[in-house]
Amino acid sequence: MDNFGELMAGFATAIQPEYLLYAFFGVLIGTAVGVLPGIGPAMTVALLLPITYSLEPAAALIVFAGIYYGGMYGGSTTSILLNTPGESASIVTALEGNRMARKGRGASALATAAIGSFVAASVATLGLTLLAPILARWAVTLGPPDYFALMIVAFLTVGALLGSSVARGMVSLALGLLLGIVGTEVLTGQQRFTFGLPVLADGIDVVLIAVGLFAVGESLYVASRLRGGGIEVIPVSKGWRNWMTREDWSRSWRPWLRGTAIGFPIGTIPAGGADVATFLSYGAEKKLAKGRAKAEFGHGAIEGVAGPEAANNAAAAGVLVPLLTLGLPTTATAAIILSAFQSYGIQPGPLLFQNQSTLVWALIASLYIGNIMLLVLNLPLVGIWVKVLQIPRPYLYAGILLFAALGAYATKFNHLDVLILLAVGVVGFLMRRFGYPVAPMVIGGILGPMAETQLRKTLAISQGDLSALVTSPFAAAAYAILLVLLLLGLWLKRRQARVESRLAEQLAGAGSGRE
Repeated sequence: MDNFGELMAGFATAIQPEYLLYAFFGVLIGTAVGVLPGIGPAMTVALLLPITYSLEPAAALIVFAGIYYGGMYGGSTTSILLNTPGESASIVTALEGNRMARKGRGASALATAAIGSFVAASVATLGLTLLAPILARWAVTLGPPDYFALMIVAFLTVGALLGSSVARGMVSLALGLLLGIVGTEVLTGQQRFTFGLPVLADGIDVVLIAVGLFAVGESLYVASRLRGGGIEVIPVSKGWRNWMTREDWSRSWRPWLRGTAIGFPIGTIPAGGADVATFLSYGAEKKLAKGRAKAEFGHGAIEGVAGPEAANNAAAAGVLVPLLTLGLPTTATAAIILSAFQSYGIQPGPLLFQNQSTLVWALIASLYIGNIMLLVLNLPLVGIWVKVLQIPRPYLYAGILLFAALGAYATKFNHLDVLILLAVGVVGFLMRRFGYPVAPMVIGGILGPMAETQLRKTLAISQGDLSALVTSPFAAAAYAILLVLLLLGLWLKRRQARVESRLAEQLAGAGSGRE
């Protein structure tokens, strides 16, 4: 009942006109971002970090949460109408949704994606509401060696499971850890890896790392792959009667629930996030399909849109559980939201629900409100998002680079920060170009200094005894769970790779058949 009362108090805060406006702004920007190919929630949150410094913490975090949820919703539009996923988690949606659109059923595909996203996000947010306070109360009992063990779990699982290669993920993580320790060492006052440059004495701001990798690096990478010519968008029939038939509802509600059941638990553990959840949901729906539905897979099966879209949004809510209760980001967007918390002097973790209860419950309440707003934005206003797809890409990415540079300069009003931003952006471009994931680098840069602090505390308490790192019951259990998570995550990635290869074969066969 206490949690229910806290949630009601959160709603009392979130429904204030000012916060409703911020929530609407967040979901609006997030949906637009999800619609545009190559621009994801991580880039947008990173880009807006410097701009929101003038807002109070609750307002800024409500905006970022709206962007996060909105980006997951909006990705389905570009996947279905353009066959170009705006987010990697929307790849599966493009496979079946675009074929539905080409058959004149684009409205049905968009509707099942939007309604499935609403159902999944609402159920998963309820799971977040129930699970997060329990986990936070338990986590209060953890000590420095336990937190160090948790961060090792986050480092290794994220480094190993994000991206196509374990080795490349660990290289990215190592780069992030290196950037994280640049600056002045707290205990001795010695400078590390500053090369005598005063601008590096205070370390490299996490905002510069995030904006450089996601905004500058991603923009350079996408711009380098742009091709000339117009953008072909499949038209969508108007009128609510064209959204979903009775048969569409009958075939969609079970995949919505199954996708939610798959996505939420995968989101709560560092096992690949929404990408893995969507592929597993698609594979499950394909196996469970019978008769006509089974024959339609690969040619426009509505189950192949409903399930993955539900899994996508459920995983997004699941990611917030370890972020809010343990301070552990398991995706790139979560890592940047963590840095947003830290920019206000707030550290997500077990004490967040005690020290910042008003803020955190207002944030959770805003997720429920944002889901309703997103349903309204994604169904009746689909025509607007179709027009957003037609924005000339050169203008779009030039604007992103401009705002990134202005935001970097605005953090400390130092022109050298813009040069650091450019350097990190070039590194991000090269990483994307050669297949290195950038998310482990961001997480390493954010969690690296925190892990060093917990390590020093542990060694100070134990007087230098290294065995203290593993003798704590929780720490020992965490390292055992780490092994399980790595094996589970690698198995899930292998399952995802098998599904991807089968889909590639089907697409190749369909292409040769048309020829």
